[in-house]
Amino acid sequence: MTTQDTPRKTLLRRGALLAGTAILGIGLAAGIADSAFMQNDHAYAQPIELSGTQSQLPSFANLVDKVKPAVVSVRVKAEVAAAADRDGQSLDDLPPQLRRFFRDFGGEEGGGRQAKPKPQMAMAQGSGFFISQDGYVVTNNHVVEHAVEVQLVTDSGKTLEAKVIGTDPRSDLALLKVKDGGDFPYVKLADGKPRIGDWVLAIGNPFGLGGTVTAGIVSAQGRDIGSGPYDDFLQIDAPINKGNSGGPTFNGNGEVVGVNTAIYSPSGGNVGIAFAIPASTVKQVVDQLKNGGKVARGFIGVQIQPVTDELAAAIGLDSPRGALVAEAQSGGPAAKAGIRRGDTIVAINGEQVKDARDVSRRIANVAPGSKVSLTVLREGHTRDVSFEVGRQPAA
Repeated sequence: MTTQDTPRKTLLRRGALLAGTAILGIGLAAGIADSAFMQNDHAYAQPIELSGTQSQLPSFANLVDKVKPAVVSVRVKAEVAAAADRDGQSLDDLPPQLRRFFRDFGGEEGGGRQAKPKPQMAMAQGSGFFISQDGYVVTNNHVVEHAVEVQLVTDSGKTLEAKVIGTDPRSDLALLKVKDGGDFPYVKLADGKPRIGDWVLAIGNPFGLGGTVTAGIVSAQGRDIGSGPYDDFLQIDAPINKGNSGGPTFNGNGEVVGVNTAIYSPSGGNVGIAFAIPASTVKQVVDQLKNGGKVARGFIGVQIQPVTDELAAAIGLDSPRGALVAEAQSGGPAAKAGIRRGDTIVAINGEQVKDARDVSRRIANVAPGSKVSLTVLREGHTRDVSFEVGRQPAA
């Protein structure tokens, strides 16, 4: 995904890097460096003393040795639509003396019609990681979108041909598989969420620099960054840049707690705010992609909106919670079961819901064809409505 800087907005930057769009120059002024070392030959790192005890900054070297072989760089040849020549102008807009020139040099096909631009090939790159010994790899959907050829470069430098098993645009996840068999190092997805303040490691391919390791902490959980109805991102401050997309974020046990997918930045570079898809979401999506190549989500056919303080007071709630039904789609599962506009969903299967996003995520995680029970508040009274969940239309 490519974005453009604007002076007025801070943009979310996806980390797939178009090949050739960045040139990284690395240089060292040897004389200056030598002088600095000579002048600071007594500046050694000292332990930090806290409350009578000595503490040192952690070393992640053993952890990196353990997990880094499972991380790969993802190189993609993708088909993209070509921009129309001359901003889409017809040759009829040109002076008569120029029309023949442009027609002779490929500007127009016979019959006075402008040639349809042909699709072009673009190179992109991101990151990914093995989740199984037989070669399944997780990355971002936006890294491999429109891919016609995918290659994986391992930590040891070996290049592997891979195919796309399935993608899920709504969660921005994709599952790949190495074409040839092999015995690959892999990592496991964590069972639980990390705590805010826990150390994490990010490993990936920023700016084409494969095998780059950065460290930071979990800054927040449950972030909504406006990318979709199921936003539930981990926020981390480990440096993430273009090309890190699809790479893993590890906890201290070497388990993947998130898949890096976006950064928040006014300039396109890291400013200490990055977002990762939680491992719990990755598990659900990957299992379905592995089994059928697609993700099936629950659907009840309602449009919902958040409950504000004013709405809560008006409908008799002690606090703003749940989701107000703005519309029940005619013929949809909820409408057929009697859910109507003005109802407030306050619980699903007996468990209270926090807000509209919570309702969307929970319903999406219900398997189509399964039964669900909604507790709704209507005219000051609650009632339970049970019905079968439908299948969400494809993105």
